[in-house]
Amino acid sequence: MRVLFVSLAEKSHLYCQTPLAWALTAAGHEVRVASTPPLTETTTRAGLTAVPVGRDSGIHEGMAAHRETQDIPTANWSQTEHGDISWEELSRRYRISVNYGISAYNDPMIDGLVEFARDWRPDLVIRDPLAYAGGIAARACGAAHARLLWCADVWGRSRRTYLDMLPHAPEDERTDPMAEWLADRCAPFGVEHDEELVNGQFTLDTMPHSLRLPTHLNVLDMRYIPYNGRAVVTDWLREKPARPRVCLTLGASNTEDYGGDYVSVPDILTALGDLDVEVVATLAGAGADLLSALPDNARVVEGVALNTLLPSCSAIIHHGGFGSYATALSYGVPQLILSTSVSDHELRGTGLRNAGAGEFAHWSKADASFVRDAVRRLVEEPSYGEAARALQEEGARLASPQRLVPELEEAVEAHRRRRSSAIV
Repeated sequence: MRVLFVSLAEKSHLYCQTPLAWALTAAGHEVRVASTPPLTETTTRAGLTAVPVGRDSGIHEGMAAHRETQDIPTANWSQTEHGDISWEELSRRYRISVNYGISAYNDPMIDGLVEFARDWRPDLVIRDPLAYAGGIAARACGAAHARLLWCADVWGRSRRTYLDMLPHAPEDERTDPMAEWLADRCAPFGVEHDEELVNGQFTLDTMPHSLRLPTHLNVLDMRYIPYNGRAVVTDWLREKPARPRVCLTLGASNTEDYGGDYVSVPDILTALGDLDVEVVATLAGAGADLLSALPDNARVVEGVALNTLLPSCSAIIHHGGFGSYATALSYGVPQLILSTSVSDHELRGTGLRNAGAGEFAHWSKADASFVRDAVRRLVEEPSYGEAARALQEEGARLASPQRLVPELEEAVEAHRRRRSSAIV
């Protein structure tokens, strides 16, 4: 069969899709990855066939110019339940998100993506949960359609809560920005929009069950396989560390997209300077150059993939990005998350803390004493490592991408049968 992956132009989102794309290719299926042009090089470096469609949205320039947008209330999707968020808050979040985020990411690629899908005729479209253009393209060419999550499913859960609240809202507020936007974008292609187009026919979820949100959707489990781009196991990584190793990473994509880090790397390194640990800070070139002096227990490296470093680590400090979070989960490493409130970061951070496998704080509250005390507890108190390994084992029980391939083949066959019976 032919499988079309659709991603926003975010490297970390593509990295979540890559192992499944490899598994489908190895099973003999044709695979293509479509996104706007900025993702082309990242796609081909992963050994996948890229399909550039549309144009660069320019959204990253806007992110760098307005870094504060990571912390505005409408960027925080961690409150998904009736008792946690009011109609006023949720409707405002939807309106702003659709008009400024979802449309900005998707509009530049919808026309080109639909044109390619109708020409190539994929049997299955697997998309980023925010790449609604993939759902439109799947409907336009008659393909089966799934979402592959790089997050807790705050989008699916919030959508259910929004629709539950909608009939009870004040009459003049009973609008649905998502449905209105989809209707407008689907119309040129003669495509009907519905909730299946919003959520896919099924969802592929890589989170351990205990860290997921409740859902009404059809979910297939898939084990998270760490892929962090170019990876080399250098000499020092093959040596057992003499003392507990702590990884410090603030996310290459996060730093690139928002034009800098939210916490001070020198301050963190100084705070940890008298602990009996080895701190390995993985920084981009410019960030590394800013460090004029390092504590004796710190090492700064550039371009080290987390899947080569974390197996030797006793803890990780990071910004809350899903790649760092899920890679640490897969290696059973306790985590200290110092994050903004964007997307589902707060939900994932508190979930990890509640599971006993790490600590979480908003970056603005992460002073030197907090970071030092948190790291000391992560490496010295056995309960954190035990809880992290329990989550590792839970995630390892999910189906590997290779084992999932037959289920995807069956889903496509079922979709074909449904379409054939509908035509008859």
